[in-house]
Amino acid sequence: MTTTSNSDWALILGASSGFGAAAALALAHDGFNIFGVHLDRRSALPEIEALTERIRAAGRQAVFFNVNAAAANKRAQVLDSIADQVGAGSQVRVLLHSLAFGALKPLVADDAKERIDPPALEMTLDVMANSLVYWTQELVGRNLMRAGGRVFAMTSAGSIQIWKSYGAVSAAKCALESHCRQLAVELAPHGITANALMAGVTDTPALRKIPGHEHMIRNAEARNPYHRLTRPEDVAGAIVLLTRPEAAWITGNTLRIDGGESIAG
Repeated sequence: MTTTSNSDWALILGASSGFGAAAALALAHDGFNIFGVHLDRRSALPEIEALTERIRAAGRQAVFFNVNAAAANKRAQVLDSIADQVGAGSQVRVLLHSLAFGALKPLVADDAKERIDPPALEMTLDVMANSLVYWTQELVGRNLMRAGGRVFAMTSAGSIQIWKSYGAVSAAKCALESHCRQLAVELAPHGITANALMAGVTDTPALRKIPGHEHMIRNAEARNPYHRLTRPEDVAGAIVLLTRPEAAWITGNTLRIDGGESIAG
């Protein structure tokens, strides 16, 4: 049974694969129309079209934008389009930030060319953390998200663990979690919640870009009490539950969705 109206929308940043794609499908099946923002080459577009068709097969609208979600001008264009399509009495009730684009370089290296430079560090923080604030500001400022809204941001255990060449992304994840805490307080008067979601190790395109991801996968499978990796669908299911009215008092948290992986010895 759904708790949405036919006018409810979810806006997913990073909607083409992994957590974003799984959340889009789960939310569509729960009654949400979907706005998706992604940045992909032409070769990936058939997969995006297949995803939109699955959403429409669930009886929901699917509107996708192939743009850089961290670019201010593209953000404005997408929000203008959203405002045109979300009519009176409708709202964007869910914002999911699942952008996974950052520099995977060491902070220190003998060869200066191998270490991260200021533009790459700043880009990583902007895309993977600060952009959450900008999208939220605009959704609330344009009255596109109101009471009952939910803001979610995908973080990772890399915010508290050291992974090879993950320093800039780790810093961004820490900032993302901090942004969620601050947003939770500032959005409370609007009746909107904000939470960071920390998935267990999940075999996504973003994970496979991390040096040493093979070891991370083996270790997670061995440690997890269920002896399997977290799946995007596990996270998507949790997001659906957190959209329920009964979850309105859950805000300002970093919630682990990992099957007990983080507490296993």
